[in-house]
Amino acid sequence: MPGYRINRQMTAFGEHIRGWRMVLGLTAQQASERADISRDTLRKIERGDPTVSFGAVAQVLRALGILDQVVDAVDPLSTDIGRLRAGSLTKRRAR
Repeated sequence: MPGYRINRQMTAFGEHIRGWRMVLGLTAQQASERADISRDTLRKIERGDPTVSFGAVAQVLRALGILDQVVDAVDPLSTDIGRLRAGSLTKRRAR
Protein backbone atom coordinates (compact mmCIF):
# COMPACT_ATOMS: atom_id res chain seq x y z
CA MET A 1 0.00 0.00 0.00
CA PRO A 2 1.76 3.20 -1.19
CA GLY A 3 0.13 5.53 1.36
CA TYR A 4 1.49 3.49 4.23
CA ARG A 5 5.09 3.95 3.10
CA ILE A 6 4.59 7.71 2.73
CA ASN A 7 3.09 7.90 6.22
CA ARG A 8 6.09 6.08 7.68
CA GLN A 9 8.47 8.40 5.89
CA MET A 10 6.55 11.50 6.99
CA THR A 11 6.67 10.22 10.57
CA ALA A 12 10.42 9.61 10.29
CA PHE A 13 10.92 13.09 8.76
CA GLY A 14 9.07 14.66 11.68
CA GLU A 15 11.09 12.64 14.18
CA HIS A 16 14.30 13.84 12.53
CA ILE A 17 13.15 17.45 12.83
CA ARG A 18 12.40 16.88 16.52
CA GLY A 19 15.82 15.27 16.88
CA TRP A 20 17.53 18.32 15.38
CA ARG A 21 15.59 20.58 17.74
CA MET A 22 16.67 18.50 20.72
CA VAL A 23 20.32 18.26 19.57
CA LEU A 24 20.34 22.05 19.33
CA GLY A 25 18.92 22.29 22.85
CA LEU A 26 15.78 24.16 21.80
CA THR A 27 12.45 23.84 23.51
CA ALA A 28 9.33 23.54 21.38
CA GLN A 29 8.47 27.09 22.43
CA GLN A 30 11.86 28.44 21.33
CA ALA A 31 11.80 26.61 18.01
CA SER A 32 8.24 27.67 17.21
CA GLU A 33 9.05 31.30 18.05
CA ARG A 34 12.16 31.23 15.84
CA ALA A 35 10.11 29.73 13.01
CA ASP A 36 7.23 32.15 13.61
CA ILE A 37 4.68 29.34 13.87
CA SER A 38 2.50 28.06 16.69
CA ARG A 39 3.65 25.31 19.04
CA ASP A 40 0.72 23.25 17.78
CA THR A 41 2.00 23.53 14.21
CA LEU A 42 5.49 22.52 15.36
CA ARG A 43 3.98 19.50 17.15
CA LYS A 44 2.22 18.50 13.92
CA ILE A 45 5.45 18.83 11.94
CA GLU A 46 7.34 16.74 14.49
CA ARG A 47 4.62 14.05 14.25
CA GLY A 48 4.88 14.05 10.46
CA ASP A 49 1.38 15.40 9.91
CA PRO A 50 1.01 15.74 6.12
CA THR A 51 -1.58 18.52 6.42
CA VAL A 52 0.97 21.10 7.59
CA SER A 53 1.92 23.64 4.95
CA PHE A 54 5.17 23.27 3.08
CA GLY A 55 5.99 26.84 4.10
CA ALA A 56 5.68 26.03 7.80
CA VAL A 57 8.02 23.06 7.41
CA ALA A 58 10.53 25.26 5.56
CA GLN A 59 10.33 27.87 8.33
CA VAL A 60 11.19 25.24 10.93
CA LEU A 61 14.05 23.89 8.84
CA ARG A 62 15.39 27.46 8.51
CA ALA A 63 15.00 28.06 12.26
CA LEU A 64 17.01 24.89 12.92
CA GLY A 65 19.69 25.97 10.46
CA ILE A 66 19.20 22.98 8.14
CA LEU A 67 17.08 24.40 5.32
CA ASP A 68 20.10 24.74 2.99
CA GLN A 69 21.07 21.11 3.63
CA VAL A 70 17.56 19.90 2.80
CA VAL A 71 17.42 22.00 -0.37
CA ASP A 72 20.83 20.67 -1.41
CA ALA A 73 19.71 17.09 -0.70
CA VAL A 74 16.97 17.30 -3.35
CA ASP A 75 19.13 18.98 -6.00
CA PRO A 76 19.07 16.60 -8.97
CA LEU A 77 22.55 17.72 -9.97
CA SER A 78 23.93 16.33 -6.71
CA THR A 79 23.37 12.79 -8.01
CA ASP A 80 25.06 10.81 -10.76
CA ILE A 81 21.76 10.22 -12.58
CA GLY A 82 20.85 13.89 -12.28
CA ARG A 83 24.15 15.00 -13.77
CA LEU A 84 23.86 12.36 -16.49
CA ARG A 85 20.42 13.64 -17.48
CA ALA A 86 21.07 17.32 -16.79
CA GLY A 87 19.96 18.20 -20.32
CA SER A 88 16.41 17.34 -19.25
CA LEU A 89 16.45 20.29 -16.87
CA THR A 90 16.72 22.81 -19.68
CA LYS A 91 14.17 21.33 -22.09
CA ARG A 92 10.92 23.21 -22.34
CA ARG A 93 7.52 21.61 -22.59
CA ALA A 94 5.95 21.46 -26.02
CA ARG A 95 2.96 23.77 -26.30
